Amino acid sequence: MSFTDIIKKSVLEGFDAGDLSTTTMAVTLGMALAFGLFIYFIYRVNARSGFYNRGFNKSLATLPVITAGIMLAMQSNLVISLGMVGALSIVRFRNAVKDPADLTYLFWSISVGIIVGAGLYELALLLNLCTTVLVLGLDLLPAFRAPCLLVVSGGPETDEAALMACVKDFCPRAKIRSRCVTKQGTEWILELQVKQEAALAKRVAAIHGVLSLNLMSHDGEVRF
Repeated sequence: MSFTDIIKKSVLEGFDAGDLSTTTMAVTLGMALAFGLFIYFIYRVNARSGFYNRGFNKSLATLPVITAGIMLAMQSNLVISLGMVGALSIVRFRNAVKDPADLTYLFWSISVGIIVGAGLYELALLLNLCTTVLVLGLDLLPAFRAPCLLVVSGGPETDEAALMACVKDFCPRAKIRSRCVTKQGTEWILELQVKQEAALAKRVAAIHGVLSLNLMSHDGEVRF
């Protein structure tokens, strides 16, 4: 058989798929299913309640199985491989990701499907273990104290120097971020990091001329 005949046979009839038996396909898809259910469980446990989407989580569980099936098909025939690459290249996902952490789970699910489809079960298991340790372990690390915003409304007689002196007793690095002056008085917005929030609010409220104050702390997370 000439070289041309060999190339023609491999393209039109497919590669040697002797190792791709029914048992191999069943084991591969079964492993992908097990890893998909594992990712489903981890996402359900770790996802914040305000962002949890059951439909998205079901997609995470099914993606490894689908991806592994695609990998098995791509190993059997070059024409199928090229066709799938062309088909997948035109797919566009238009749903916005609500939580940046969801991107991690998407890549995790797809990667597991690719690795299992390639027959690297040990690598898929190690990937799941390492990713799980990172996802759950990073949540246990203590977060830095978030900055606070102190909004103080005072009358015309409110002394800014007295206000800043009081605030700097609790937070020496406090900074005025905004100062709004009207005929009725002045409103200050200060950025600071403080541990004794209740004591600071009580001291500031006792300053002569202070009408109201609002101490807000926000770490960038949205919770419901």
